[in-house]
Amino acid sequence: MNPTANPLAVDFCGLSLDSPLVLLSGCVGFGEEYTRVRGFSNRDVGAICLKGTTLEPRPGNPPHRVYETPMGMLNAIGLQNPGVDHVVERILPQLDFGETRFIANVSGSTIEEYHEVTRRFDDSPIDAIEINISCPNVKEGGVAFGNDPDMSARVVAACRKATDKPLITKLSPNQTDIADNARRCIDAGTDGFAVINTLMGMAIDIESRTPVIGNNQGGLSGPAIKPVALLKVHQVHQVCKPHGIPIIGQGGVASVEDAIEFLIAGATTVGVGTALFYDPLVCKTLNAGIRDYLERHALENVGELVGSLRLHGATHCG
Repeated sequence: MNPTANPLAVDFCGLSLDSPLVLLSGCVGFGEEYTRVRGFSNRDVGAICLKGTTLEPRPGNPPHRVYETPMGMLNAIGLQNPGVDHVVERILPQLDFGETRFIANVSGSTIEEYHEVTRRFDDSPIDAIEINISCPNVKEGGVAFGNDPDMSARVVAACRKATDKPLITKLSPNQTDIADNARRCIDAGTDGFAVINTLMGMAIDIESRTPVIGNNQGGLSGPAIKPVALLKVHQVHQVCKPHGIPIIGQGGVASVEDAIEFLIAGATTVGVGTALFYDPLVCKTLNAGIRDYLERHALENVGELVGSLRLHGATHCG
C-alpha cells in the first residue's frame, strides 16, 4: 500500500472526498450543530448533507416529532427550515468549505418548487445538490414523487435544467421497483444516488390508542432498516455500474462492519445519520476501522472494495 496516499479518499460525482463518510440530511442541521461537540470535526467526513430546504420557510409538523423504537428511530420533522433564501444568504457564508464538502438537500411539493430551489442553490458555493423525492406531490393527490418512476424522472429533469452542479437523487424504499426508478432518474440526468431514504412506520400509545408521532406516521431509520438498505444498494448498483454512477449507501450504519458492508454492496460512500444521536464521534471510529480493514486485506484504497460482493448461485424468494 502506498504510504503517501490516502486510502480513504474517494471520487464522488467529480468531487474529491477525503473520507467515504457522508453525514446525512436532517441529522446535522445546516452543518454547524455537531461542531459544538468536543472532539468532533467536519474534517473527519467527506461531505455533509444539509437539512432539507424548501422555497419558503416551513414550521414543520406538530409534536411528537421523534420516537425511539427497538433498534431504530421514527421521525416526522416535517421539513422545518428557514427557506432557501435564508440558507443561501445567511447560512452558507458561515460554513467553512475548506473543511469538507457541503451538499444541499432540495425538497418541494411541486416540480416547479424543486426547480426553483435548485436554481437558487446553483447560484451559491454549495458543492452538490441532493434531491429529496420522497415529498408528496400536492398537484397529484399527495402521492410521493419518489414512489412513481415517472414523477421521479420529471423532478430530476427539472432540477437538471436548473443547475450544472452534481445532482444526487435520494431514492425511497417505499416503492415497487427501486432499480427501475434508478434507471429513469439516470436517463433524466442524475449524477448519483442516495440509497435509501427512511421506511415509513408507526408507533402507538396503547393507553390513549393514538399514534405517538403527531403526524401519525414517520420515517424509520437506524439499525432496524440496514438489511433492507443493503439489498436496495445492491439492486441500484447493478443499474449504476455500467454508467459509473456512484451511490451514497445509507440506512442503519452504526459500526465499522456496517460501513464496510455497504461498500461491498456497491456504495461509493457511506451515509451516517441516526448513530450520531448516541455517538457523535462515531465517524472517527469508522474511518479508523475502514483503514484497518483495507490494510488487513492488502487493498490500496476504498475504491477496490466498492461493489466487490461475491454472490452465491441463483437467488430465490424468501
